Amino acid sequence: MPLVGANQPQVIRSSQKDEYYQQCLRNNANEAFQTLAGSKRWLHWRKEIQLLSDLAYYGLTTFSGYQTLGEEYVSIIQVDPTLRRVPSRIRRGALVLLHSLFPYLLDKLLVCLENELEAGEESQGGGIQRATVASPWSPGAWMRGWVRRALGLLTEPQRRACVPAVLALQQGLSILHRVHVALFYISGAFYHLGKRTAGVSYLRVRGVTGDEGDIQSSYRLLGVISLMQLALTLALQLNNLRQRQRARQEWRQHRNLPSRSQSVDETDSPRASRCILCLEERRHSTSTPCGHLFCWECITEWCNTKDVYGVGAMCPLSDGDGSSNPGPPPPEVWPSGGGSAAAWRSAEEVRESMQCWREHTNSGPDLINHRPVQGFNVTEHS
Repeated sequence: MPLVGANQPQVIRSSQKDEYYQQCLRNNANEAFQTLAGSKRWLHWRKEIQLLSDLAYYGLTTFSGYQTLGEEYVSIIQVDPTLRRVPSRIRRGALVLLHSLFPYLLDKLLVCLENELEAGEESQGGGIQRATVASPWSPGAWMRGWVRRALGLLTEPQRRACVPAVLALQQGLSILHRVHVALFYISGAFYHLGKRTAGVSYLRVRGVTGDEGDIQSSYRLLGVISLMQLALTLALQLNNLRQRQRARQEWRQHRNLPSRSQSVDETDSPRASRCILCLEERRHSTSTPCGHLFCWECITEWCNTKDVYGVGAMCPLSDGDGSSNPGPPPPEVWPSGGGSAAAWRSAEEVRESMQCWREHTNSGPDLINHRPVQGFNVTEHS
């Protein structure tokens, strides 16, 4: 009877069974190490214990030329790219390393890169670096030292360029895994990236069942749906990235606009001209209905944040909603057209002009002098 390739359910069931037995081995190893060495050392070495458990499991099965417990459970065997021979010892060793050791090293490398880059930014910004205590001969300490020496050779612009590169690499690995699984659903081969790299596939020992065609069709449909979902997710992420970049660019342009001329009182009193949110000199001073002054960007971000969490926009300096405390602002910020509270309350045209916010929300600060803030009626003063 000729041997045929294993189908998707058999490979997935085999992988799930192997993962179950691997987890049992990890739990026993963790319990034994924690009992002998203590919880503190176990927390430091738990990833290495997991790696050694996986290497022991695949070393005693795949590398030794035997079936894993999952492969034996579903009656499938490993073959090389010729589909006629069992993989050689070198190929099996490469498979074990690619499946267990390589993900561990890659994860350690990315974590060390991210931590060192963040530590460099904190040191330049005057922040306090967090000291990491580790054994000098642990893999983490060795890789951390190697990464620190490698980053020391880079210039400051190159280090700043590495930050988005590391994030892009982490996202790319997640996308690569999802694409690989979708391709497995379609083709039925290479459920793991290590097996695809090593060229190790499966043949089934049992014969073909009658519903083989329906199984293949259903998994192909699942693979196509997975690819479509991934494409839609990527399109949404790219769109969000463009929107964030556009918003960041508009923010910078708005922050670079020259400030309006400050009044004499504000010039004489630096404390009075500060925004309580950013603790800097106010730019494009904006007043809530309760009379408190903030930067236009600061109060907008405050209200948007409160709206996202469902708390409701409230003035940072008032007990309740700004709209429920519509008293006049302090005398130093009264409009130039009047010098009394009555003149302020009678300035009905100011409140009526707030309706333009709903019509010119996307106009930006270059076209109008005030913009809407969710939950507030906000008026900008020169």
